[in-house]
Amino acid sequence: MLLAGLGHLAIAGGGWPQPKNKGFFKIGQYVLVSDQYFAPSGDILDIATAGIYITSLYGEYGLTDRLTAVAYVPFFTRATLNEQVSGLTGNVLEEGDEVNSFGDTDLGLKYGLITNKPIVVSATLTFGLPLGNSSGGNTGVLQTGDGEFNQMISIDASRSFAKGKYYVSAMLGFNNRSKNFSDELRYGLEVGYTFGPKLFAALKLTGIKSLRNGSDFEAPSNGIFSNNLEYLALTPEVSYSFNEKFGISGAIGTAFSGRRILARPAYSLGFFMKI
Repeated sequence: MLLAGLGHLAIAGGGWPQPKNKGFFKIGQYVLVSDQYFAPSGDILDIATAGIYITSLYGEYGLTDRLTAVAYVPFFTRATLNEQVSGLTGNVLEEGDEVNSFGDTDLGLKYGLITNKPIVVSATLTFGLPLGNSSGGNTGVLQTGDGEFNQMISIDASRSFAKGKYYVSAMLGFNNRSKNFSDELRYGLEVGYTFGPKLFAALKLTGIKSLRNGSDFEAPSNGIFSNNLEYLALTPEVSYSFNEKFGISGAIGTAFSGRRILARPAYSLGFFMKI
């Protein structure tokens, strides 16, 4: 499962590669807890409360002025399922469950196709490594990964205005998935604005569309690792820089529509460093 779009800081990305020997690094916490679920039909169903908590490292480093190494490493991922209790008798109908492990990791290379122009364009090849647990807990239904190796090619185009005070970016990607998972189209639109030397805000619209060319199985899932998963989400994000190197960011992502995904807002908080 490629987790791009789950809270990476907006200012580290788009069509701009990192300059040579420069970089951006963030340690982040992602939280999604929900008692509702977008069914395969798109309808919202009530479920036992499920949660996913991801502590991760994200980094971009310029190998050259055009070529940037990109990594997303969820070094601690926790998935939970609350116990179910009868409203009439108070008896426990189903025990709670949990799993803690390393998560699926993304490694990629971004290459600047068009640089030093009003509109910059880059291409990124990302490999999704199945290092998480695809069938965890006592029930075997909790996941910290989907168990399949995938590869995504994406194109980003960006333009800044007013001497870099604000920008617009667009992304389109194709994600090839293994183990009979359906391939996906990924897409996104982002606008960002700098209020001053320390405060920055962005608004991101991101989506996944399944091509439904694999099996129609519904893997055991806590809402972000399913086969044929789909969503359209809006994420406002704010960052504050303490100085030229260090800062903090926060974001809230809400899905307008979806299939096979938890139906509650996702929260992320991160501390970043620039070199």
